[in-house]
Amino acid sequence: MSCRACGSAVPATAKFCHKCGANLKAELPAAAWRVGLPWGIAGAAVGALLTALVLRSGAGRGATNEVQASFGSPLPAPDISQMSPEERASRLFNRVMVLAQADKQDSVSFFLPMAIGAYQQLPALDNDARYHVGLLQLAGGNTTPALAEADTILTSTPTHLFGFVLRAQAYHQLGDRAKERRAYAAFLKNAPAERARNRPEYNDHKTFLDAFHQEAVRRQSAAPR
Repeated sequence: MSCRACGSAVPATAKFCHKCGANLKAELPAAAWRVGLPWGIAGAAVGALLTALVLRSGAGRGATNEVQASFGSPLPAPDISQMSPEERASRLFNRVMVLAQADKQDSVSFFLPMAIGAYQQLPALDNDARYHVGLLQLAGGNTTPALAEADTILTSTPTHLFGFVLRAQAYHQLGDRAKERRAYAAFLKNAPAERARNRPEYNDHKTFLDAFHQEAVRRQSAAPR
């Protein structure tokens, strides 16, 4: 038996490929990922993508080659069998985010369960990991679980900025402009004190948070009085 994603030989009883992590029991979407699907985008867009992905520092270093590859360059599937659980989760997160940025929704749907499952296998989820899970859910258009991650973050840390970011993005997808504005307002209200705490996850995602802050200011200034 061969993996339909990377072509590796796998036992007939296997549920996931030991090489690339593909779900061997799932139906393959019509336009799903195949060997050679590029991981990244070319040129200046790479920098913007890295900002949008809000990669953890360790994950960013581990995925540099994949993300910087040109969009037309075939790349083999990553070997996740030798990775730690944390690295596996981060690598799959990177892949889903790159595919979402490229608007490859069939491929996002294919890899999303693997990425979510990888985070579920971690011993514990801190606020940064829950933020990543929320972003994954939003990439799949799943606003309810994304909002649940935001609620969990804000329950444990009521002023944590990642909770407001997830809420703003989820309500934007839902078209609930009133709640979206409230999420942006809550972000702006709590940002000065929260950024002063120098939480490690804020330092990892500084560029993204700066950009989100600017967007929040713009949204608030454009809001109806």
